[in-house]
Amino acid sequence: MSGVPSSVPSKAMRVLVLQGGGALGAYQAGVYEALERTGFRPDWIAGVSIGAINAAIIAGNAPEKRLEAFRAFWEQVSASLPFALPFGNELIRSVVSESSAAWVAALGVKGFFRPRFPPPMLLPSGAGGSTSFYDTAPLRATLERLVDFDRINARETRLSLGAVNVHTGLLRYFDNMHQKIGPQHVMASGALPPAFPAVRIDGELYWDGGILSNTPTEAVFDDNPRQNSLIFSVHLWNPTGAEPTTMGEVFNRHKDVQYSSRIASQIVRQQQIHRLRHVINQLASRLPDGERSSPEVRELASYGCQTKMHIVRLLAPQLDRVSEPLVEERPVR
Repeated sequence: MSGVPSSVPSKAMRVLVLQGGGALGAYQAGVYEALERTGFRPDWIAGVSIGAINAAIIAGNAPEKRLEAFRAFWEQVSASLPFALPFGNELIRSVVSESSAAWVAALGVKGFFRPRFPPPMLLPSGAGGSTSFYDTAPLRATLERLVDFDRINARETRLSLGAVNVHTGLLRYFDNMHQKIGPQHVMASGALPPAFPAVRIDGELYWDGGILSNTPTEAVFDDNPRQNSLIFSVHLWNPTGAEPTTMGEVFNRHKDVQYSSRIASQIVRQQQIHRLRHVINQLASRLPDGERSSPEVRELASYGCQTKMHIVRLLAPQLDRVSEPLVEERPVR
């Protein structure tokens, strides 16, 4: 594949990490199309929220059908006003944006979610539909139409989907290497409250994984046994940005900061941990053979490794200011 840094091992596992970000997830489909043109096809995909849906579309389709499935999904869920408004200046664009948001809030999105009637506030405690504003049954039908879950469970491509256990507040990754994956696991990863209902799996309720971690790189970092990896992490929210000058910019910047998921500090922490794994290996290699073969030392040495992980962060452009995506490479060795 062209453009891969020379420091990346030739047989490195290729990983795609997809953030949550609602409609911004369309950018991930474009990134995948661009990566595929270079010959990149992931061995492992980790996703959260809308990233989980995109991940399932990739893992649940043959390579030659993935882009077609992406187009079918995003054309279906792309809401538009039933009337045309002229474009010209920032005020008109703002009106169109707010009108589209209001239209979606009132009527939902075809193939994704629909508003509850009566609304949850008018329903008794414990009644079906009393804990969310929208019904996501249309999303299940869409997933069943566009995603081949038998293919996912054949494990040709590894798939990990992050969701939060409502009872324990802990993040869990549903992984096709360890369990059978169905539409409910994808929906659980995107069940953002209070808009969408929690999804019950094996008796436990789950919400959107982005509540705790909107960038599921830890699924890769913490995997065991580790492998040399080239990780493309697609970011929908920019961790850095200009000072806001309007209330609209304040709201946008707030979301960027909130959902960028502290990825920079995560990578620094993983660099430190990974360095310690290498140190353990180096220390173990200096011990006499008799010491290295003892059960106690073998157990301690098992915490070490020599793998290399190279992270390429792909930042979605801020459309008002940037015309090209931003790329940042960070090796974790």
